[in-house]
Amino acid sequence: MKCDLGEIEIFYETYGSGRPIVMLPGRPSDHRIMLRFMEPVFTQRDGWLRIYPDLPGSGLTPGMDHLATHDQMLETMLAFIDKVIPGQRFVLAGLSYGGYLSRGVLSHRAALIDGVLLCAPQVTAPVIQDHLPPKNTLVEDTTLVAQLYPGLADLLVVQSPLVVEAAHTLQAEVAIANHAFQERLAASDPFSIDVDNSHTPFEGPTLIITARQDNLCGYRDAWNLLDAFPRATFAVLDRAGHFVNIEQDTLCHTLMQEWLDRVEEATNVTDHSPTL
Repeated sequence: MKCDLGEIEIFYETYGSGRPIVMLPGRPSDHRIMLRFMEPVFTQRDGWLRIYPDLPGSGLTPGMDHLATHDQMLETMLAFIDKVIPGQRFVLAGLSYGGYLSRGVLSHRAALIDGVLLCAPQVTAPVIQDHLPPKNTLVEDTTLVAQLYPGLADLLVVQSPLVVEAAHTLQAEVAIANHAFQERLAASDPFSIDVDNSHTPFEGPTLIITARQDNLCGYRDAWNLLDAFPRATFAVLDRAGHFVNIEQDTLCHTLMQEWLDRVEEATNVTDHSPTL
C-alpha cells in the first residue's frame, strides 16, 4: 500500500487488525527487517494492527531532495501516522535509526501513545564513537561471511549460519536503498529539540533492548534514557551486536511478549479498530 502525503508516497504493509502498532525500521534497511523481527510475537496474539512503513530513501519509498534533515524525516513520519491512523491511540516500535525517530514521534504524540519498544536504538545523531564498545566477534567463520559487505560483516558478533543467512537477506534489501540520500541524511544535524526532555516522562510500558557488543549504536547512551521512561525494562544482552534481534532472537521475543502483556494490561482495550 501507499500513503500519499502530497510530495512523497510512503510504501507500507499492514497485518492483522485491532490496536495499531507502528514499526519504524533502521536505515538503509526497509520495513522487512521489522517484519521478520516483530511478526513472530504476534503468531498467537490477536487484536493488533501491525503497520510497517519503508522510511524515505529505503525500500519502495523514494528519497526526496527536500528531506535533508532528521527534523524533516520526523515531520514526514508524523504525517504518515496522522494519515494512516488519524487521531487513534497507538503503540510504537523502533529499531536502530527507527529508535531515534520513535523518540521524536513520542515527543510530539505522547498523549496518543500507549507503549514504546526501542531495540538497538540510535540515541544520538551522530552516534558518539567514544561510547561504543570495540568490535568483538565471539563466533567467527570467515568462510560464511566472505560474500557479505565488509561493513556488514563487521557488525556480526555471531557468524553462525542462521545469522549470516539473515545478513545476506538484509544485504539485498540494503542494496536497493537510495544511498546518496542516506549519506546526506547521515551528515545532517540532530533533531532541533531535545526530544527526551520536551515532554513529561513517558508513563507507558516501555522496553529498551541493547547489546553488549553493539559497535554501531552501543548501549551506554541508551541507559541515559531511563529517566524519560519510568516504566522501562532495560536489557543489555551479551553475545550480540547491532543485530541483537537476530543473534538473540529468542530472548528478544520473550522480552517483547512480556512488554506486550504490560501494554495490554495498562490499556485494557477491548474494542478494536477495523483492518486498514
